[in-house]
Amino acid sequence: MVSPLSLLALAPILVVALLLVGLGWPAKRAMPVAYAVTLLLALIVWQVRPIVALAATIQGLILAASLLYIVFGALLLLATLTLSGAVSAIRSAFTRVSPDRRVQAIIIGWLFGSFIEGASGFGTPAAVAAPLLLALGFPAMAAVMVGLIIQSTAVSFGAVGTPILVGVAGGLESETVRHYVTSLGLDWNSYLRLVAVRVAVIHALCGTLVPLFLSSMLTGFYGAKRSFRKGLEVWRFALFSAFAFTVPYVACAYWLGPEFPALLGGAIGLGIVLPVVRRGWLVPDKSWDFAPEQQWELEWKGLFDPPEVRAPSHMTTFRAWLPYVVVALLLLATRLPALGLKDALSSISLGRENLFATGIGQKIEPFYLPGFIFIVTCLITYWLHRVRRDRIVESWKLAGSQIKTAAVALLFALPMVRVFILSGSDFNASGLQSMPLLLAQTAAGLAGSAWPLFAPWVGALGAFVAGSNTVSNLMFSLFQFSTAQQIGADPSVVVATQAVGGAAGNMITVHNVVAASATVGLVGREGALIRKTVIPMAFYCLLAGAISSIWVQGWGVNPGTVVLLLLPLLLAVLLWRSD
Repeated sequence: MVSPLSLLALAPILVVALLLVGLGWPAKRAMPVAYAVTLLLALIVWQVRPIVALAATIQGLILAASLLYIVFGALLLLATLTLSGAVSAIRSAFTRVSPDRRVQAIIIGWLFGSFIEGASGFGTPAAVAAPLLLALGFPAMAAVMVGLIIQSTAVSFGAVGTPILVGVAGGLESETVRHYVTSLGLDWNSYLRLVAVRVAVIHALCGTLVPLFLSSMLTGFYGAKRSFRKGLEVWRFALFSAFAFTVPYVACAYWLGPEFPALLGGAIGLGIVLPVVRRGWLVPDKSWDFAPEQQWELEWKGLFDPPEVRAPSHMTTFRAWLPYVVVALLLLATRLPALGLKDALSSISLGRENLFATGIGQKIEPFYLPGFIFIVTCLITYWLHRVRRDRIVESWKLAGSQIKTAAVALLFALPMVRVFILSGSDFNASGLQSMPLLLAQTAAGLAGSAWPLFAPWVGALGAFVAGSNTVSNLMFSLFQFSTAQQIGADPSVVVATQAVGGAAGNMITVHNVVAASATVGLVGREGALIRKTVIPMAFYCLLAGAISSIWVQGWGVNPGTVVLLLLPLLLAVLLWRSD
């Protein structure tokens, strides 16, 4: 039975969903209301100490500043490349490789985006892919949708494995788990790699259909005829691109550990797929494009369009793409501990670790965050592309004016999240568990032995409220482990399912949506985007839950098998009704 407290704990999420998705409010209006509701619940019902609520709010503001820093860097890079003429050259090059928008979305979003996720995390792929797609001629909303949908399969191994190495490892850190691991005859690192391999396998099975989802949603929501079936025409290329990533992805998880699946999977996938596209293999004979811009719906468009600057004579395709290569190399160089740059850059920090003696704090490393990498790349690009001084000044003004649109929403969204998470018994006088943990335990009590089917939804919930797969794993890994033991399931499978669900939740995370939208000037339509990205997120969680359930309970008459059999039928019905 659901307690009144559980319903109250759900209230902040319901407020966000109602205002953003139901009523279509812009995030800059919805998030202040959600913050106020969360704060009142924390102070009055959970009896969180006011000084703790203040510390959590300040922590959220610091996190918001770090995210705005990343978004500003992405905006500055786009403005620099546009004003240098590089975007014009890239657009021409892609048209020569393939003018098909479905193919472009898969290459840039699925493959290039997964590589960037593996190197950096922090929502960087959407901040890179969305403005690049916009510059190639995609509607702003379509560009953001692509950037958000690909925030799934690669995410659990993003930022060189952080969601596993920090999230799962930190979440499971307890004597109970260590005794269990020892009883299996394994050491801690071996068990963590075991979980990572299970994460990779579940992700690979779910993620194989992501490029096809991407293509169908692109044609179904933004095509002239709104036909989802048009997206299925590229099924051979979509599946080939999926396997080009997921096969090396799983192999890397098995042989190399959690640091490299997304990073090397994306790089290897690009190396396999690009030559195939250039030769015209596996792609449809007839290319698909959007309708002329004058026929686009108003809500598809952002508040700004990149200025048109023709590529100068010295702007070769290689030189135009070089800044993105620099981004990738710098992210990689600063994330691999063996090179020494990671420790040097992350040693410089701003902020406080213990605000008002509460134990709550936040530091940011300004030279380690992807925003710094973007800015350094811009400085290098000025030389590479011979950018004139007046255009350099114009690029900074343009990025500065654009970043303002995302500020209000993020400056309320992140404090709301931190108050929500830090409402537990360590910080309140009521003895109640934190709101997200109370919700998870209520769900587990209702599900019973069928819990593996629901485990990914808790991961997605954690990512939705925290905006991070890593934080979701920190919050819920031990809970998932304990629940698995209580029902006699393999804890490594259930914890892996948590990590997969946490990755899927990134598709609908409010601050990811706001940040990615800001890079293309798409403000006030966050709810419309979430209504779209919740479709692949729900599919991902349903399939991951079914796989987990079958892995634990085996084939036969069980909830996992039923869901697995019903999913193709559900997709077929949706496809038929939508067209």
